[in-house]
Amino acid sequence: MKEVILTREGYEKLKREIEYLSTEKRREVADRIRIAREFGDIAENAEYDDAKNEQAMLEHRIAQLEERLLAARVIEKHEIKKDVVSVGSHVKIRDVDAKKTFEYRIVGSAEANPDENKLSNESPVGKAIMGHKKGETVEVAAPRGALKFKILEIKAA
Repeated sequence: MKEVILTREGYEKLKREIEYLSTEKRREVADRIRIAREFGDIAENAEYDDAKNEQAMLEHRIAQLEERLLAARVIEKHEIKKDVVSVGSHVKIRDVDAKKTFEYRIVGSAEANPDENKLSNESPVGKAIMGHKKGETVEVAAPRGALKFKILEIKAA
């Protein structure tokens, strides 16, 4: 089983999602199945089939999340380095050619979310900047050619 690297925040969020799916969502789906059964013959009951499919997908999702939780290694604040980019770091980088600045929090792949500026340590940019220091410039292979990023700032989360 592959180790899943999570920040403390990501670990707690995962636990909350499992709790929600295992309690409230399971009850909702069970109610849908119960109501659909009341419609009569389940052999030709689209509502029943739909509810059972939702139940199967829900149970699969819960199992996936529980497996991820078992394989989790939580990165604690004291483990986050302040002088080099690591999981848990907040980094500010500048695209040298486009002259654009970006801020990211480096997280494990299970927590990555571009909308929240959470960049995976396994993504091309994340992988390229891992272990580098403030002031260093790294190159990232991209479909349109190599991109250069300068690390402007590193902070512990």
